[in-house]
Amino acid sequence: MNLTSAHTSFKIETKKDFEILFNSHYNNLCAYANNFLKDVDASEEVVQEILFKLWTNKDSIAITTSIQSYLFRSVRNACLNLLKHINVREEYKVQREYEMQNTISSEDEMIVSELEQKIRSAIDQLPIERKKIFIMSRYDGLKYAEIAEKLNLSVSTVENQMVKALKFLREELVDYLPWIIIFFGNFFKNG
Repeated sequence: MNLTSAHTSFKIETKKDFEILFNSHYNNLCAYANNFLKDVDASEEVVQEILFKLWTNKDSIAITTSIQSYLFRSVRNACLNLLKHINVREEYKVQREYEMQNTISSEDEMIVSELEQKIRSAIDQLPIERKKIFIMSRYDGLKYAEIAEKLNLSVSTVENQMVKALKFLREELVDYLPWIIIFFGNFFKNG
């Protein structure tokens, strides 16, 4: 294998050939990729993918330009494709967020108001201590350990009461779960 000749055909034939190629180009290719991506991990991933494909397709790939030109061109193209993919994904995300923000209509406001009323009604049905623990967790934003300390309870008692409260509320509000998730996010998450 000749790594320096400019226009001879290049082919990887052994693991040793691949190791030589890898060791002589990996760091420079990663640095080159990082010029595009500004992300070391992503840069290494791109280079590793290119080298992996080169190794797995070694029997069908014959490089007629210099191996260095081939590798740098491959890295450049892969980086540009990745950036294009990231940009498309980000544009889609921004568009979706914009659409979501602008789709909250007066009908949605009525639904939210009704949901809040249903949630309050369901919470009011909880036993007093469980209700207090639930409110301290969800509305006051306290952690289980803080609630346990304030109420002079064990953390496991607080956890147990929250599990029971969340189970009861899920059952009571089962018909409204999709809307609760949309408008209130992680309302039913544990912890």
